[in-house]
Amino acid sequence: MSFDAVLRHLAFAGGLALLSALCVRLMIAFPILDHPDARKAHARPTPKGGGVGIVVAFLAGMAVLFHVAAFARLADSQFIGVIAAAAAIALVALLDDMWDFRFIVKLGAQTAAALVAVAGGLALNRLSLPFWGTVDLGLAGALLTLFWIVACTNAVNFMDGLDALVGGSLLLAAGILAVIAAGQGGFFVYVASLFLAAGLAGFLPFNLHPARIFMGDVGSQFLGFVFAVLAVASSRFDVQQLSFLLVPLLLFGLLFDTGFTLLRRAAMGERVSAPHRTHLYQMAQRSGLTAWRVAALHWGFVLFHGALAALFLRLTPGAKPLVVVPALAVQLLWLAYVARRVRRAGLSWRA
Repeated sequence: MSFDAVLRHLAFAGGLALLSALCVRLMIAFPILDHPDARKAHARPTPKGGGVGIVVAFLAGMAVLFHVAAFARLADSQFIGVIAAAAAIALVALLDDMWDFRFIVKLGAQTAAALVAVAGGLALNRLSLPFWGTVDLGLAGALLTLFWIVACTNAVNFMDGLDALVGGSLLLAAGILAVIAAGQGGFFVYVASLFLAAGLAGFLPFNLHPARIFMGDVGSQFLGFVFAVLAVASSRFDVQQLSFLLVPLLLFGLLFDTGFTLLRRAAMGERVSAPHRTHLYQMAQRSGLTAWRVAALHWGFVLFHGALAALFLRLTPGAKPLVVVPALAVQLLWLAYVARRVRRAGLSWRA
């Protein structure tokens, strides 16, 4: 890719960032208020729905891409289906921000959107596993893809409970993924990541602590869905489809917190879909760490995972899955640190 092309892409992304910021500013002027309660970190009514800016910027960029850059698209049927599904996720999530749907309604919308993506042919069909070699997944690949999209959508949504934690983390992840995809010739992943980064760049200044607006479900569910789709699209970077692991690696901090919290709550006999304030990041903040520090730590996790992603690209296929080991080690240290703070503060892990 030429230097002039990169400059044009960055200039276009800058325009999308301004569009995102304008939409966010409108959502502040005409707010959907998020009122504080026992499970939330904020103390006064705060606008939500700032993710509208991210969605509008991304969809505007994709509309331009569809008309002027066929080389950067997936097959047309996949492209249209995935973008339509992402837009539908955003619409349902925006209505949820306004009217607070039951979890089963949101899960149904997420599953329907994931089915659209999978039915359009966006699914894993093989994977290289340590000691096993490359395995043809068949129908299991479609089921694995469906589970991944729904799980990633919810993981990002569950983690959006502290100023700038998700917004900053995903801005970094999108930027890193754009650079990787450009180097691997994955132009759809490159431009989609660039558009996500642009939308997040327009939103994030309004979400820094103390936040003037939250992204809301419209932002977090949309971002989780699109990142999940980009993971599957990234699997085409190599014939073993191991590059699928790039996005889970970049999001590992968010995924670990969500997975640990769900398993812990299930083991304690709690209803895992019920509202709570016992994610690791929430317990860290409740134990005395500032919102800035907790968010900055998660940004640091993404940067560390970005370095691991650079290493991942240079490893042999058999060794590539092992790159998650240092990422897991860091998260286990974070868990131990938070557990120690929780114990000293006399906090309960129960909702």
